[in-house]
Amino acid sequence: MSTGPNPTPGALRHVLGHLLTPLLMCLGMGLAYLGAFHAPQPHDLRVDIVGSGPATQVLAQTLHDQADGALDVRTVPDRATASTALLHQDSYGAYIPGDHPELLVASASSDTSAMAVEKVFTKVAAGQDAPLRVTDLAPTASGDPTGQGVFFLLVAVSIGAYASVAVIGAAGAALPMRIRALLAAGTALVVSLIGTLFAGPVFHLVDHGLAGVWALSWLYAAGILLIGVGLHTYLRRWTTLGVMVLFVMLNFTTSGGIYRPELQPGLFGSLHAFWNGAGLVEGIRSHVYFDGHALGSHLLVLVLWLLAGIALVALAGRTEAARNAPTAEAAPEEAPKETTQQRTKEEGSEDAEEEMEEAVAV
Repeated sequence: MSTGPNPTPGALRHVLGHLLTPLLMCLGMGLAYLGAFHAPQPHDLRVDIVGSGPATQVLAQTLHDQADGALDVRTVPDRATASTALLHQDSYGAYIPGDHPELLVASASSDTSAMAVEKVFTKVAAGQDAPLRVTDLAPTASGDPTGQGVFFLLVAVSIGAYASVAVIGAAGAALPMRIRALLAAGTALVVSLIGTLFAGPVFHLVDHGLAGVWALSWLYAAGILLIGVGLHTYLRRWTTLGVMVLFVMLNFTTSGGIYRPELQPGLFGSLHAFWNGAGLVEGIRSHVYFDGHALGSHLLVLVLWLLAGIALVALAGRTEAARNAPTAEAAPEEAPKETTQQRTKEEGSEDAEEEMEEAVAV
């Protein structure tokens, strides 16, 4: 009795070929997330000791030597100087020694960095038999007590953007590139508005500056969408994997939303300086909590990624125009042949559907 059709080598190769994408995603996500987050340790984390006497210098040098590279300990003359360094995100803690020692932090910069600094100086104060008082100069909004809500806002906006790439790139492949680019810009608008609603009225992750949060979110989402739409011309069904590498594996792990670069391995800390997720996270922090200090540099990062997307879309449009150009040597009496665009549409319809399913599943 027959139990069903026998598998053919072609069908087996087809399944194995499509299994490659999720397996590569598993490998990439494991390497990225575990590599970035599995063992956070401070390195060159700047902290300040407030004071100018010999005792202050000795304490600073002792801490620096004992930290063995984990801390970059400096001395500053007074509390005002230490506060300015914290609010400019040049340091992550300032210890004021004395009979009633005090630690200044700015948790909005990074709650995990503030906790690491507090752990160090709690031991220092305990060695002096004095309780440590912690003063937070830049606390986060009431709806974001850990300061990590901005990171999860990044996740939401990123997913809305990169999942839309498959729809615009695959389902909209028959549309002119300029229409796809306009769809990408419009989708970025919707995604950024949803993210702004989450940040403000829904979850109160920020308590002011929503217009700026929206503008930064739109720049970020538009950059992802335009880069993804441009890449689709070249990567086709591998586009979902490509945008996941760029905007999930390397992006979330280098954003500084959970651990700042000073608590991560060198690779992720280096990418933090120019990756677009870090531009969004640090840009929102700067705009909302630090009076816009250094906002220009984070804004520049997002603008450069957007310009890269515009350039890639323009290049992809030229590539598609060259692919679809009719051959001038065709004889006039010959019957009209299928255009490259028509053949691509027919041959790629199955891949497009599978690509969208992969993107939604991810």
